[in-house]
Amino acid sequence: MLHDVVRRAARAAPDSAALVAGGRTISFAELEDRVLRAAAWVEARSRPGDRVGVVGDNDPAWVDLYYGVPAAGRILVFLNHRLAPVELRSIAARAGIGVLVGAAAQLDRLGLDVPVAAFEAWDDEIGPVRPAASLATDDTAPAWIIYTSGTTARPKGAVLTHDAILAAVAVTAGARPAADDDVYVFPFPLCHVAGYNLVHHHARGRPVVLLSRFDAGAFITAVADHGGTSTSVAATMLSSLLDLVEADRDARAVAQRMRTIAYGAAPMPTATLRRASRVLRAGFAQGYGMTELAGNAVFLGPDEHRRGLAGESWLLSAAGRPGPGVQVGIGDDGEILVRSRQVMAGYWEDEAATAEALAGGWLHTGDVGRIDDHGYLYVVDRKKDVIVTGGENVSSLEVEQVLAALPGVRAVAVVGVPDPRWGENVCAVIAPTPGAGIDAETLVAAARVELAGFKVPRHIVVVDELPTNASGKIVKAELRHRLAADPSLLGARLSGGGG
Repeated sequence: MLHDVVRRAARAAPDSAALVAGGRTISFAELEDRVLRAAAWVEARSRPGDRVGVVGDNDPAWVDLYYGVPAAGRILVFLNHRLAPVELRSIAARAGIGVLVGAAAQLDRLGLDVPVAAFEAWDDEIGPVRPAASLATDDTAPAWIIYTSGTTARPKGAVLTHDAILAAVAVTAGARPAADDDVYVFPFPLCHVAGYNLVHHHARGRPVVLLSRFDAGAFITAVADHGGTSTSVAATMLSSLLDLVEADRDARAVAQRMRTIAYGAAPMPTATLRRASRVLRAGFAQGYGMTELAGNAVFLGPDEHRRGLAGESWLLSAAGRPGPGVQVGIGDDGEILVRSRQVMAGYWEDEAATAEALAGGWLHTGDVGRIDDHGYLYVVDRKKDVIVTGGENVSSLEVEQVLAALPGVRAVAVVGVPDPRWGENVCAVIAPTPGAGIDAETLVAAARVELAGFKVPRHIVVVDELPTNASGKIVKAELRHRLAADPSLLGARLSGGGG
């Protein structure tokens, strides 16, 4: 069971640090006590199988609820505080949330008519409660519901059982184990499936340094103050961190203490990876997974990264190899399929979507990919993001990798835009490096050196920032919506591109 992770760690090393957050250190013995009190608090306000929501920036209460709500036989629903109130209310209604815990400001903006508790008063809420004595024992029961990021459609609630989460932890431990002395700095929002990494490190008896939200300066401070050795980041986070350490010698010295930097959530531009390898001393590791997999299932390790950076560049475009006990296949239409214990039970109260996603006993990921002769998986693109121009398929990820390496490009997203002759045109939306200018014709000419003509952008749109979700993924659906709502943003069709 999920709560057994904390119980075992507390028995093995009760005084060892489990969580560092908000200026306090919580031992495993203290965390177990908090989890049991949280379970009892939830039991008093709900019935078995009820859904309990949590919303707000990272806070120790999140961790208590990660374990405590499933321990009570209830289901924890992760709510992304970056969503608009109307979106959150819709998710809360569809999930049937009957109890809500969160930051006071978030509780106010949601205004749900259910029992609530604020993070700011959480210790006072659970402090007087007698710890729960009887805990859930069915490892096939739902523990968490995490709603997908909803970049193309209404978010769906992935139902993750105790067994699925622990299977994801076991797969990661087998492919990318935590070291005996690791101190894990966690910068992702806990409303994201990346939070399973917290369970992974607790299962190893290692402490997690929890940032309330990602900030490059706060990250460096956490590493310096708590001896951080490992972390997981998104590409956008790593870029921000590099901007800081390249400008600040002291910050760079601290960052170079990190031994392992894992990344995921979205593809890492090769240019960013090479830049990081020049500045930092850490080994890099990639994980490919998704909410429906309760975490990562495919891994590319530090040795493969070193080989890729040393000359075997094809490795840097691979997602990696399946972890222990994970099967990966490619469907007839090129879709990546996964079979593993860590696969979700289904989507909450959505039989049609569940049947489609789990057809044939495989998780249909929605990603297009291929597997080479060495067993490495390559993610070509999201099925929805493949651009069809003049009858040719264009991988937006391939074009983004090329453009991201060009001078002046800080971040880029490639999407398809309608064209009456070609069906779609390739459009690159670029956030430039501060102080840099983007000349569309020059950029297109440079892209033509590495890309076939039909893959080269016909439109270049320059923006200050690209829209991202809580996990750092660029929300291409929002970009497509903006461009459709105001076609004048596209400007004239470039003659140097393909199509």
